[in-house]
Amino acid sequence: MQQQLLKIEEFHWKNYIMAKMEKIKITQVKSPINRTKKQKLTLLALGLRKIGMTVEHDRTPNILGMVKKVSHLITVEN
Repeated sequence: MQQQLLKIEEFHWKNYIMAKMEKIKITQVKSPINRTKKQKLTLLALGLRKIGMTVEHDRTPNILGMVKKVSHLITVEN
């Protein structure tokens, strides 16, 4: 019984955190031509396929790490 309550409490806590998560807008401004394969794959993982394309993601450590790796190819808005 106590384990079930802990699971329910954990579920609600995760939903609360997700509800308060900030969003960031990422726009591709440079081409991935003549870039490393990792950088090209990072752009694809972010959902960016063309110059001028904009996507919106949650501000998580995973996304921020990807943004840092290709920061010379993109612009970021809060």
